[in-house]
Amino acid sequence: MPIMRLILSQYRENGSSMAEIDHTGFSSSSRSIDDARFERVVIDRPAIDTLIQLLDRQGFRVLGPTVKDSAITLSEISSSGDLPAGWTDTQDAAGYRLLKHEHESLFHYTVGSQSWKQFLYPSNTCLWKARRAGNELRIESGASPEQKLALIGARACDLHAIHIQDKVFAEGSYRDPGYVRRRSNMFVVGVNCSKANATCFCTSMSTGPRVTEGFDLCLTELLEQNRHSFLVEAGSSYGQEMLAQLPSRPASEADFAAADAVVAVTTAQIKRRIDTNDIKSLLQRNAEHRQWLDVGSRCLNCANCTLVCPTCFCVTVEDRTDLSGNAERRRVWDSCFTLDYSYIHGGHIRTSPQARYRQWLTHKLASWHDQFGCSGCVGCGRCITWCPVGIDITAEVDAIRKSVKVD
Repeated sequence: MPIMRLILSQYRENGSSMAEIDHTGFSSSSRSIDDARFERVVIDRPAIDTLIQLLDRQGFRVLGPTVKDSAITLSEISSSGDLPAGWTDTQDAAGYRLLKHEHESLFHYTVGSQSWKQFLYPSNTCLWKARRAGNELRIESGASPEQKLALIGARACDLHAIHIQDKVFAEGSYRDPGYVRRRSNMFVVGVNCSKANATCFCTSMSTGPRVTEGFDLCLTELLEQNRHSFLVEAGSSYGQEMLAQLPSRPASEADFAAADAVVAVTTAQIKRRIDTNDIKSLLQRNAEHRQWLDVGSRCLNCANCTLVCPTCFCVTVEDRTDLSGNAERRRVWDSCFTLDYSYIHGGHIRTSPQARYRQWLTHKLASWHDQFGCSGCVGCGRCITWCPVGIDITAEVDAIRKSVKVD
């Protein structure tokens, strides 16, 4: 399937709607893996099915990685059989391929084009509806009942992305009630990465490959000659309660060493780098740099990078009516790469490809710090993999940095 068609097919939504807030406390308490409050144990593969069944019985909508359209996609799962057992992937700039793996591992791949953002902040949301009843106009909430969410297989970079979106939607004076509701009814099963792809640069952003926070349970997959097991650690009291219901054995020093080796090997595989030192000042000082013209000549303004990004949150609002006089207002994902996104009365602000790319990159890596006190990038590499022409955010920053030093 062509890369553009694959991206678009994976982001069609059914229009999940906003909901009123029940409570605002997040279910997953952050902790470091060095925190010894919770016991670490080893489970065998069948216990993954037990966990999924426990979550289902407790009313969770269980979500996890699956294989669809020749890619790893996120969808509802009912057993470990739905997970991509025996599959791995290879990624590079403008390139993605799914391959069979020699082992029946469940999580031996990196992130696909989708992120958990699509469930926490749906791409098509009904805000309100207006219905004509005789001579009256009735305004109805767009909210509908929603299930609690259980995320299976969340990677470190994506958990950091969720934390960043918490800052955007759940903190400060202006909170998104639908996001807060979904976020506060969420159970997270993280997974430490057992491989890295060529587009990964999470080590530069201090976001991976080891899961360190934002999880209820965290798995490290251990593949031995005659055994398929997982080192499991709890990150919350709720996670500990769930773990106690799984068949397990105490983890040994050998298990700890094996799990550490998995993360160490993955870390060593990450070759792509981005120098974040003084990056905010670097980009804001060079708004007229010639590199923007260079990247603008290559950029297609297709918005793929913003669709796959786990932190981008640009939206537009659409009003729809029908011939019977009914109407509704919907919030739909948009992108700073579309021309109309910068339209105000009188015209468009960013009319050129280079201006729109500059807006995206400088917001992501520079002005995001001004707004939310952190970077908007988690180093997942999706924007590099799924760019049809292979534009590399790390290379663009590096080109500006090197030319400034030369100049």
